[in-house]
Order: sequence, then structure tokens, then C-alpha cells
Amino acid sequence: MRQPQTRIVNDETMYCFWNRVDNPGEIWNSENVLMYFLPHLTIQILLIVATTRLMFWILRPLNQPHFVAELLAGFVLNIKVPYLNETIFEELLPTKGLVGFETISYLGIVYYVFVTGLEMNLDSVLRARKKASTIAIVGTLIPMILGCWVYSMIQYTSSEKNEFNTISSYLLWALATSVTSFPVVAHILSDLKILYTGLGRVALTSATINDFINWAMFVLCIPILSSGEMGIMPVILTIVFILLCYFVIRPPLNKILVQKTDENEWDLYQLSYVIIGVIFCAMVTEFIGTHSAVGALVFGLILPRGKFTEMLIEQSDDIGSGYLAPLFFASLGLRSKIDQIVQRGNFIRDIVFLLMIISTKIVSTIVATRFYGMPVRDSMALGMLMNTKGILSLIILNIGFDRELLGQEAFSMMVVSIFIMTIIVAPIINAMYKPRARYEQNKLRTIENLKSDSEIRIMVCVHNARQAIGIVNILEACNGINVSTLRVFAVQLVEMKGRSTALLLAHLEQQPTSLQTEPQPFDQSSDANNYTSNHITNVFEEYASNNANTLVENLLAMSSYSTIHKDIFNLALEKQASLVLLPFHKQNTAEGTLEIFETSYKDLNQNVMYEAPCSVGIFVDRGHHSSLFKTNMSIIMIFIGGPDDREALAIAWRMSKHHRTSLTMVRLLLCGKVAEVDSSANNEGQGLLGAVLDSGKQRELDEEYVGSFRLKAVNNEDTITYAEREVHTSDDIPQVLNELDRGGFDLYILGHGKGRNSLVLSNLLDWADCPELGVIGDMLASNSFGSNSSILVVQQYGFGGVEFKKSCCSRKANSNNDDLESLFPKVE
Repeated sequence: MRQPQTRIVNDETMYCFWNRVDNPGEIWNSENVLMYFLPHLTIQILLIVATTRLMFWILRPLNQPHFVAELLAGFVLNIKVPYLNETIFEELLPTKGLVGFETISYLGIVYYVFVTGLEMNLDSVLRARKKASTIAIVGTLIPMILGCWVYSMIQYTSSEKNEFNTISSYLLWALATSVTSFPVVAHILSDLKILYTGLGRVALTSATINDFINWAMFVLCIPILSSGEMGIMPVILTIVFILLCYFVIRPPLNKILVQKTDENEWDLYQLSYVIIGVIFCAMVTEFIGTHSAVGALVFGLILPRGKFTEMLIEQSDDIGSGYLAPLFFASLGLRSKIDQIVQRGNFIRDIVFLLMIISTKIVSTIVATRFYGMPVRDSMALGMLMNTKGILSLIILNIGFDRELLGQEAFSMMVVSIFIMTIIVAPIINAMYKPRARYEQNKLRTIENLKSDSEIRIMVCVHNARQAIGIVNILEACNGINVSTLRVFAVQLVEMKGRSTALLLAHLEQQPTSLQTEPQPFDQSSDANNYTSNHITNVFEEYASNNANTLVENLLAMSSYSTIHKDIFNLALEKQASLVLLPFHKQNTAEGTLEIFETSYKDLNQNVMYEAPCSVGIFVDRGHHSSLFKTNMSIIMIFIGGPDDREALAIAWRMSKHHRTSLTMVRLLLCGKVAEVDSSANNEGQGLLGAVLDSGKQRELDEEYVGSFRLKAVNNEDTITYAEREVHTSDDIPQVLNELDRGGFDLYILGHGKGRNSLVLSNLLDWADCPELGVIGDMLASNSFGSNSSILVVQQYGFGGVEFKKSCCSRKANSNNDDLESLFPKVE
């Protein structure tokens, strides 16, 4: 509309028009997004993420999953503090600005559920045994029935009983009560280092089945609960969409993705198309009337597992799990009016209802496990693990609150119960299964204390097939006694990066558990991890097939290398192993020298030696992979003294009974200054007299054991010889070793050196490049020494582990490398 106006300027008349445009579109009359909503959204995201990181740091000693810290952050920001909320939080989290905040948080839901789909393994659900399936089904149905009863009690005593007393409200509450979160259970088990126990494997399998059932019920029930009879059509369309994705889209999509992954053609720009696919599938299911989370879950389920999944999660997990997902969990905390529950003053009523909500899942799991004779402690622990909640239960509550199927009181009470029942699981189970207390019960689990006809249990830890092939020679040599059984637990060590739960479950399904009577074959997949697992498994199975008195069980430990030694401890305890064999962190090259293969292996070996629950052996493989059935093996055992050397002699003694093995035992006699006692090797307060007494006791034990060996073995076996060498100075040690190495032995067996109490040897150990091998082992493994023999270094359990001063030793070794090399002449 135009309204003409006249103005006179410099005696001239000018006509001006004022233009006004009326547009019925409301978007054009809204506020400037860049001026208000975007700055507030940025501040809100930073506030939520910072608070979440702080809560996670506080809860980290309790082994809590991330979503607990994220939910707690919402509770903390929602606390009504006088003056503080009015001046700070109401400025940072205004009601008007939370609209955009919650909109962005839905992207967090979509991504989080997508990753959950990547972590779920449908094959494990289809192959599940009767025990896990029964626990999962009973753990779903009984909590639903009990949940409806608890909700009726809450409604009966609530002021909202007439408004939300509907069938949809009851069913929605029952669904939220029956949920078990598989990713959260996996996280707790992994952090507590009980993932590879019988309890851990049953819990993980049952949680996977329970999670799958819950998602299926979510797809079928939510549209009907929201729309009544009109919700049948969304259910049908959703089922059609799922079938279309799985049978039509999945085969060609997987072929393309696997091919591009094998050829390493992915970059960040191309990975963005995957995220677009997630959003598109979420949009489709939202459009047909189900929920956007269903589309994200389906897209995650149809993508290929293995290398592609790991790469995708590693590249996108920071933005998804680090920034978007916390927004959703925190928004639920902000929605929960905990202060209103507290102000009513019905503490006893609320506590009773919270206990009833928490106990439904635990009671149902105990009922199911009692039919299988599971101990009460394991049943309680399994019930608490199955009681952990996650993203699905919170999505259900969020839908019920948004669509006015649940009231504020019931919503807040359930969110609080989910928080409580998840946060208490890890501390209680950790207290129930005190690992350190269990270590103290097995101080005599050594090879030395086993009878000659007793079954020997050896746990072998390997990272790749080459290490497995080399270490099989040690097992073959230990298998020389036909009257006793050798039980081998072959553990593949896999580093877990990011959220590799799908790969984790796939491996666990292939391990023999209480649900399986024999090892299952590995799934023949094209990815590198499965290929390596197949190769390692085949190596040990072939070895077992050629030995009538040998039993092999293939296992897997997947964790970060900084904590994987705890998994090794728990497996060794569960399997009652007497010896743990570990590969050296250096690998033999074509030139015959040892080069560092993986530095993290060294720290892992030292962590195991520090507090292992049984004896430990570190194997330095020089690449002699010929089988003992085809070639004789010549072994030399160097004995100085102490418990480690006695354990090494016990192993060599057992190997000497193999019909294709010859053993030479050389005892180094310390004389003069070399025999001086190191008083600092004992506990403080004992002084020099304590060191002398301890040395005398060790010498007495050494003489007794060596005397028994000479009487029973040397005098009765033609393939066993005994010799002695005197050592007067530290310079005599490398000279004696050079002389012995001319014998061309295939394997050295040594003790690490704990309990020798020799001042000279203790000083030499401070300069060692690889202190985990001890003084003699470090010399023999040096490239300057020039030996072609493999080395087995043994540490006996029961006398305390070795505490390695990594920074000091490494600095000294590097700065004095020339001095160390000067001890040995170069071998051409």
C-alpha cells in the first residue's frame, strides 16, 4: 500500500512514497535467529558439555557410564538455588531459548540410537542359547507386570490419578520399566574387568536379547499408544520400511561400503553421506508416524560390521557422543522437577516407590536364574546388570511426557529411579567381586609347587598369528609328560578403540562359555580382525589336534592396553592358570635383529609382571618356528638363585621330559664382590641383618632344589647335563654368556631375578634397556650380543611383583647405550 506525501525543498515540490509490504508468512515477522537464538544455543551447549565433563570426572572412580554423568548434569543445572538461578542460570538457560536447545538435542538422540544399532548384533540374538534367552524374556515380561502394578500404586496416591490413569500410560510405564541397555551393560562390565568371566558373558548376551526385544516392542507399541487405532497404519508402514532396508538396500550398500573400506578410499567428506543417510531414515520413520529413533536404529543395523564400523565411530563419535547426545540427557534432567517431589514431603512414600521400581528387574532375573542353579551372588549381580537403563527408556519417558501420557510426578520419579538404579550397579558389583581379595588366596600357584603328574594350566596371550606360531613351540616342549594333561587357554589380546561393542560381542559369541559346551568357530568375515582371529584360532586348534593329552580353549580379551592387564588377571584367576605366557614387545627381523614391534606391549608386560595372580613368562621369539615333532630342540637353563630361577628350572625340568628335547643346566656361582648382599632389595626396617638372613634362606632353598634336580634328572637322563661357572666380577657375566652361546642352543630359560639380593646384579638391572627380562635376559636379547636363540624369562608368583621405574630405566638405557654395547663383541 502506498501513501503519497509532499515535501517542499528549495522552493521545489517533491513527492515521496512510503512503502509498506504485508506478508502473511509468520516466519518473516519472527525474531532474528542470529541475534538471539544462536548465541544462546552456543552458550547452552558449552554449559551443558562443561557440566557433563565435570560430573563425569567426579563419577569416574565409580566406573559410571557417560549417560549417568549427562543426566546428573541436568539435575545439577535444575537445582533451585536462591539468587544463583536468577542471576546466572536463568540468563544462560531461559525458557524461550530451550526450544532451540531441545530441537538440537533430538539430533543427539538420532546419532546415539544410530550407534546403538551399529553395536547390536542380530546374529548373536538368533544364535542365543536357551539360558540367555530365558533370562532375557523373563526379565522383560515380569518387570512389565510388576511395573503396571507399581504405576497403579503411584496413581492411587498421586494428585494426577484421574488425568493420567489410562491404558496407554500403564503400557508406556511398563515398557520403560522392562528396558535393559546393552551398551551400558557392556561399559560397566568392561570397566569392572569382569567382561570375560562366565557372569560377564551371560550378562552381555542376555542384555543384547533384552535390548532387541525392547526395541521391537517400541516399534510396535508407540504408534498405537500415541494414535490409538490410527496407529496401526504407522506400524505396518514401519515394518515395510524395515524389510525394505534389510532385504533390498542392505546387500548392495554393504558391498559398496566394504569395497571402499578395503581400498581405503574413505575421507571425512564421504563419511558425511553416512550421516545424511541416518538423518534421512530418521525423517522417514518420523514422517510415517513412528519415531525418528527407529529409522536411525534400522540404518545402524544394516551397515556392515568390522573395519568400517570402527572407522565410522572413531571419526564421528566426538561430535555425536561428545556434544549432541549430552544435550538430550541433560534436557531430561532439566525437565525433571525433583524439587517438587522433595517439597511435597512424602519421603517414605517416594522411597518405597523407588525401591519397588528398582527391584522389579532384579527379582525377575533372580527367578529366571534359579532354574539354572546359578549361585545367589551371581544371580544378584546379573539382576543388577540387567536393571541398567539407557537411551531407550529415556526416549519412552520423553514421548510419554511430550504426548501427555505421563504426568510430571510420574515422569520425574521414573527418571530419578533410572539414574539411581544405574549409578549403584558398578559400586555394588565391584564390592561383591573384590578382585584383590581373590588374588591373596592363590599364593602357591606356581609350576615349582605342582606335582610332576599334575595337570598344568598355561594361559597364552598373543596379539597376532606370528606370536601364536612361535609360542606353540614352548607349549609343545611342556607337553612331554604323557601321564599329565596340559590345558592351554589361548587369549587373543585386542585393543578396544572407541565404542567397539559390536566387535566385542561378535568375539564373545565365539568363545566357550557356560552356555556352550565346546568352542564355536569364528564367523568367517572379510574384515582384518576376524581374519586374524581365525588364523590364531587355527594355530592353536591344529596344535591341540596333534596332542592327545592337550586341551585348548580359545578366548579373547578386548580393552584398552592401559587396563587390559586386569582382564588377564581375572581370566587367569577364573581358569586357575599356573603360568601366563606373554610375547616380547620386539620382533625378529630378516636381518636377525630384534626391533620394536609395538611399544604398548612393553607397558602391558610390565603391568602383568607387577601384580599377576600366578607365575609369568615373557617369550622372546627369534623366529625358530619348526615343530618339535620334526626337529630336536636344545635348551639351556641358566641358574643363579632365587625363586624366579627355581620356577624357571621347574619349567625346564618339565620340558626335558619331552623325547625330542635336550637340556643343559648351567649354574653361575657368584663369588667375591658379585656375591655382596643388596640390603635395599628387602623391605624397609629389616636392615642388613634381614637381608643376610633372607639370602641365607634363599640359598638353602636353591641348594635343596638343585640337589633334587641333579639326583632325579641329571643322573637318570642322558639328554640332561649339568655344569657350573664361577663369576667373580660383573665383567665375567657377558664373557660366560658368550662362551655358552657358542653351543648353538635353540632356547634360553631364565629367571627374572627376584630374591637374588646381589648388589652387582641390582646395579646392572638399573641400566637395563628391558628390565622386564632381568639382567641376564636383557643381555641375551641385546642386538649387540648377537645370539640367534629364543629366550623365556620367568617370574615366580608369591614373592611380589617387580615394580618398574620406567622413566628412570629408559633414560639411563638410552643415555648409556654405548656402554651396554661395549660389553659384547660384534658378531659378524
